[in-house]
Amino acid sequence: MKKILMFLLFGIYSAYAQPGDTDSKPVGKYASENALLQTTPDTRRIVLMGDSITELWKVIDGKLFTQSYVNRGISGQTTAQMLLRFREDVIDLRPALVVIMGGTNDIALNDGPVALEDTFGHIVSMVQLAKSNKIKVVLCSVLPAYHFKWRPEVAPAEKIVKLNAMLKSYAAKRQITYIDYHSAMKDARNGMNEGYAEDGVHPNLEGYKVMKPLLLKGVAKALKRK
Repeated sequence: MKKILMFLLFGIYSAYAQPGDTDSKPVGKYASENALLQTTPDTRRIVLMGDSITELWKVIDGKLFTQSYVNRGISGQTTAQMLLRFREDVIDLRPALVVIMGGTNDIALNDGPVALEDTFGHIVSMVQLAKSNKIKVVLCSVLPAYHFKWRPEVAPAEKIVKLNAMLKSYAAKRQITYIDYHSAMKDARNGMNEGYAEDGVHPNLEGYKVMKPLLLKGVAKALKRK
């Protein structure tokens, strides 16, 4: 049974999260879905903005996205690409709240070298855009990873820790709700707990089961903020 599950998950990762491959069209992927949502305003709408870790959530455990939760993850994307499409995939949907999680692909060099400070800046820009449009924000840590199979020369674990420290500090200073997935999912090496991902990066169902209550708690807390 375990081998069958791993085979199925591998198929999902292959279809949605080709290692090291970025979307050639970082804007427009969700154009038709966005157009429909714009005609049906929802004051409770919550958008999850991210990369393959967000996109796969809907594939592996779609129950979360059956009501007001909208998935806007795109496999392989860096924070710069997320920032580029932030208006059409978040602001134009007029959500009550956006959940931002990104940075894994920056550290994996998916779009070339990028400093942690630049990755941090892209995320801050998304936060500022949301706030200027009266959209509440939940900021998420980058998930733990000890290595990337598609980029073996990269040592991501400590870089992720450093980026998360920057995000956590920023969130505290700006009174933004911060979800610390990293602490809940890491192993002794600051990599992903073996039971939570088949490839050490993308959560499996057990991984998303850890993330879901943390997400719901963070969202509830953020919605109560003035």
